[in-house]
Amino acid sequence: MSSQRTFGITIVIILLAACSGLVHGEDATTQPSGRQRVAVFNLSGALREAPVEIEFGFNWEKPASLHDLLEKFEKAGKDERLKAIVLTFDSPAFGWAQMQEMRQSIHKLRAAGKEVFCYLEQAGPSVYMLATAASRIALTPTGNVQLVGLSSEQTYFKGLLDKLGLAADMICVGDYKGADEPFTRTGPSEQSKEMMDWLIKDLYEQMIEAIADGRHLQPNNVRRLIDRGPFTAREAREAGLIDELVYAEDLTNALRERYGTEIDFVHNYGQDKGPNIDFSNPFSFFSSIGKMMGKSKPKASDTIAVVYIEGVIMTGRTEPSLFGESNSVGSTTLRRVLTKARDDENIKAVVLRVNSPGGSATASDIIWHAASELSETKPLVVSMGNVAASGGYYVSAAGVNIFAEPGTLTGSIGVVGGKLITKGLWDWAGVSFHETNYGKNADLYSANRAFSEEQRATIQRHMQQTYEDFKDRVQQGRGDRLSKDLEDLAGGRVYTGRQAAANGLVDRLGGLREAIEYAAAEAGISKYDIRALPEPKNFLDMLFEGMTEGKEKDSDNLGGDITYRPRFPGWSLPAGQAILSILKQADPLRAQAIRRGLLRIELLNRESVLTVLPTEILIR
Repeated sequence: MSSQRTFGITIVIILLAACSGLVHGEDATTQPSGRQRVAVFNLSGALREAPVEIEFGFNWEKPASLHDLLEKFEKAGKDERLKAIVLTFDSPAFGWAQMQEMRQSIHKLRAAGKEVFCYLEQAGPSVYMLATAASRIALTPTGNVQLVGLSSEQTYFKGLLDKLGLAADMICVGDYKGADEPFTRTGPSEQSKEMMDWLIKDLYEQMIEAIADGRHLQPNNVRRLIDRGPFTAREAREAGLIDELVYAEDLTNALRERYGTEIDFVHNYGQDKGPNIDFSNPFSFFSSIGKMMGKSKPKASDTIAVVYIEGVIMTGRTEPSLFGESNSVGSTTLRRVLTKARDDENIKAVVLRVNSPGGSATASDIIWHAASELSETKPLVVSMGNVAASGGYYVSAAGVNIFAEPGTLTGSIGVVGGKLITKGLWDWAGVSFHETNYGKNADLYSANRAFSEEQRATIQRHMQQTYEDFKDRVQQGRGDRLSKDLEDLAGGRVYTGRQAAANGLVDRLGGLREAIEYAAAEAGISKYDIRALPEPKNFLDMLFEGMTEGKEKDSDNLGGDITYRPRFPGWSLPAGQAILSILKQADPLRAQAIRRGLLRIELLNRESVLTVLPTEILIR
């Protein structure tokens, strides 16, 4: 099929979808004027950090993002007609720090005079912790509360590599780095066990404190309740973990009795209203479609820019994702974004929102350098999400002030490198390779054999230099704010946000909203717009980029325009996809951990030195 025909079909689909969105979309403002309202938010699936990368221009339901949800909560707090907020849940998958940030937003809603109700069908620790911030918790009569404590898992691939005839030859700098362990061991080292213990213990204490505060219980009573769990619906009510047992329709009726029968329930609160179109006038129709698909120009007013670093850090450009979670962020894209933010006179301060386990050491340093140059001209504040570790902490070190949630995972100042030896797999398959090498170390990264002792010493020397550079960046940014010698805090050690604050690796405990307010105060402004960067691309722009791929492009500076699309060796084949699909259905959390772990193998094929979190940590 020709590209022109494909483009034409795509446009027809887009126009039909636009019409559908306009016919069925309805903003909260279209409700009858004067009536009191209750906003209903359903939290379902994964919660992205940044707004969706692609703007469709019409009322298409976008993937949920923390950015959008917090904006809607803030709007709800100022809405005089809004009496209450109801939160419902459908297999949510938000991180620990995201949950804590939403808790703070719920507290602000209640402080603004809004009642917040959580309706649960069942709840694990993370969802229940969020619910305890609400005014009241309702549970379906046949539901349950899985309050049983915290359990963590780390993923190890050595057994899989052995079965495939593969071996990882890796080197770490930092006694606690342990990023080689998922590929060289079947279980954790003593240092990794020690580190996981201090991490999970602190998260467990945070859980107890949150529940005790939200349900007005003594911490020791919460500990005893956890050891009694899980709870049936009746047991949960008797224990004071919830307030009432009701079905959804009964809760609806109860809210009508509470606020009046004329109350409106708004299920799309805060969603943008689509434009009105005169369908009888084709010129008006296509004009409206053009406006919807066009990119709006930023307002010429004081602005706080929020620059998102989400996913594994890699060299090259960020690959946009139409509908799902981005797996990686490119240093070329971030460098350009930070440079433009630095030169934009309307942007008075920048908040760097980091939700990344790290990745390429080179890419991390490129982003750090661009962020450092920006911080010399305007305030740069860092806000950490669920994880900002290793390379994620590297780029954060450029910030003048760093905010983290108590449950953020951060630190991991260390380095890992190596290669994957594939000879055993090829021998099994009956494939052999003949090498011809000129140069003493021409076969340094050969997949046929492990490093020689001399080669290992060379790699170790290079990695040690990267480690020293990493520590130098941290020392420049943190200075005398560190609680002890940096080497005692580094070495690959991972901390919770609360532990990091105690050690001077971060400055304040708080979320994105607090970081934005702090940045505005540093810039000396009280009225400002908030702009998310990188800015969402227009959908038509994306289509035309796809059609012109491979053609000559202009660039505003050096640095290349290479786009890296993560690939998982073998898993792109139909059999691999089928296995991942089955795993995702049977055990989605573990499937995600495996997928992210395999990305580290792909990173080894591209980069000689990595600054990446030791392993995927799965907390249930």
